[in-house]
Amino acid sequence: MAVLRCLRPDKMIPATRQLIAERMGGEYVEAPTFDLQGSYDDSSCCVPLIFGVLLTLPRQSAGSGKSPQEVIEELAHDILSKLPDDFDLETVMTLYPVVYEESMNTVLRQELIRFNRLTKVVRKSLVSLGRAIKGQVLMSSELEDVFNSVLVGKVPAMWMAKSYPSLKALGGYVADLLARLAFFQEWIDSGPPVVFWISGFYFTQSFLTGVSQNYARRHTIPIDHIGFEFEVTTQETAMASSPEDGAYVKGLFLEGARWDRKAMQIGESLPKILYDPLPIIWLKPGESALFQHRDVYVCPVYKTSARRGTLSTTGHSTNYVLSIELPTDRPQKHWINRGVASLCQLDN
Repeated sequence: MAVLRCLRPDKMIPATRQLIAERMGGEYVEAPTFDLQGSYDDSSCCVPLIFGVLLTLPRQSAGSGKSPQEVIEELAHDILSKLPDDFDLETVMTLYPVVYEESMNTVLRQELIRFNRLTKVVRKSLVSLGRAIKGQVLMSSELEDVFNSVLVGKVPAMWMAKSYPSLKALGGYVADLLARLAFFQEWIDSGPPVVFWISGFYFTQSFLTGVSQNYARRHTIPIDHIGFEFEVTTQETAMASSPEDGAYVKGLFLEGARWDRKAMQIGESLPKILYDPLPIIWLKPGESALFQHRDVYVCPVYKTSARRGTLSTTGHSTNYVLSIELPTDRPQKHWINRGVASLCQLDN
């Protein structure tokens, strides 16, 4: 080693790494794999997350004995095995043609186009990454970003460029994506659902526009004059039948308050409960000029907890969805000071 240091100092570090790997084992020179879920499990209000990371990494690296390339290959294979095929748009067009009386058919087709675009990026990047790890194709900067992101449990930027807004880690994001795809597959196979999972839409505003269009065309009212009233039901997950007008939706969470199921109005949050799921809500379209707006809190609905977004090319916010009116016996200022809002999805 001394001779090598004198003659070829540039080879000193690689030679040292090789010597340690041969004498002591490869786990002493390989970068440890970051276990995000294990870090969260070890963290608490008394143990910050950074200490959980430090406690988790040595244990994970010593126990697994797998290289980062092997870990990525296993994760990529697992995601690809769970990812369904792209939606067959021609079949969907046959089953749900564009008709004047039913705007939801158009909403369904547009949503499937968006999700096909996303799943193609996910599938292509993971397949290319597997080939790059084996040396069959060049590891580009985009694939390297996918590699590094998946390794630390983060959603790659390449995916987010074609994705709906999400603050979830990689595991939660993949599970959420699969749930959304299953929701639309059930829609295709069994017809429009009685209760729509509002959190599952890529572009939620298109669904709201579809509900308004159906009401406007049925009652021959200009769509610009139509708004929504909101009735929170007593049911949590299912309803017997679809409403005559409007739609039932589920999947919203209250942050900063809770839904009092006895008083049927919003109330103070319970201790140590940050989010409270809302029951099924009936979106009741009607002429907005006739709405009363009495004893309600105008609660904003966001796609993520970031509560911020940018204007998209359609003129809609990328995060804000709409405001729902929830019954209350307190002034609006009370809930505004508490920052009460509704979220379509949580961060975990």
